[in-house]
Amino acid sequence: MIRRDVADTAVCTGLGALAAFGVLAIVVVGANGDTLFTDDDLHSWSLAHRPDVVVALARGLTATGTGVVPYTLAVLAGILLGRTVRHRLLAVALCVACLGAGQAARYTVMHLITRPRPPQADWASHASGWSFPSGHATTAVVTAGMLVIAVVVRAPRGRTVLTFVIGCWGALVGLTRVYLGVHWFTDVMGGWLFAVGWLGLCLGAAARWLPEHFVVGTAGMTREPAVAAKGTREQAAAKDRT
Repeated sequence: MIRRDVADTAVCTGLGALAAFGVLAIVVVGANGDTLFTDDDLHSWSLAHRPDVVVALARGLTATGTGVVPYTLAVLAGILLGRTVRHRLLAVALCVACLGAGQAARYTVMHLITRPRPPQADWASHASGWSFPSGHATTAVVTAGMLVIAVVVRAPRGRTVLTFVIGCWGALVGLTRVYLGVHWFTDVMGGWLFAVGWLGLCLGAAARWLPEHFVVGTAGMTREPAVAAKGTREQAAAKDRT
């Protein structure tokens, strides 16, 4: 797949996810703080199924969706993406910027919509701010997406298992917010959609505007052997003529 195809696919996916997010946001605003779809059912189920061990595991997993962990993983994604020190520094900077700017954009949207959280008496974990879209869900999916891209680009062998594990982590962080009672499920859906949209736009911009040898990482490797092979064939032909 050529760069333009990657950029177009990423941008189209991102715009589609953002359009779906926009529709969901309009529905949330129109509901004026009321719950939607399966919000009540999943919230009630979570309250009725909270053994101590599972709650502890959910708290541990939800903690990986904020703070230093996502940024550490973003740095790891950048290191995996680059092939040289300079490329790795640039990739790390871009990954961290993608995550940080995405969080800032999500925070702005959250304050525009101002959806209340579930009742505080139902919380099994700390939470702050408004409810929609979920910050943990957004952060985890953006981070997981960058890691998946890095694994797909740089680890052709065994990447299926790695991408599955990373994807499960990204999704489960959001689901723990519902289980711990601090978000409605539609908050998490909003976070997922916003994250996919943001990541799609960032990937599209990177695929379109970064230098080819940085994006592909094999430009020099594909051109140089071809040139060398051509030179070898020409030398052999010259020897035959002499």
